[in-house]
Amino acid sequence: METFLEILREVLKGVTREVSAYFFRRNVLENKKTALRRRKQKGGSRKNNT
Repeated sequence: METFLEILREVLKGVTREVSAYFFRRNVLENKKTALRRRKQKGGSRKNNT
């Protein structure tokens, strides 16, 4: 029974490691394109109403 629990514990460790690696890859490594972007400047002149 004790060896079964050890095997089950190792399997659960592996599953959680793989799931966390998947989410890390999905959220951090694939989202490089979410860098800060500047807003486009609007052309033309603007008047300050002060």
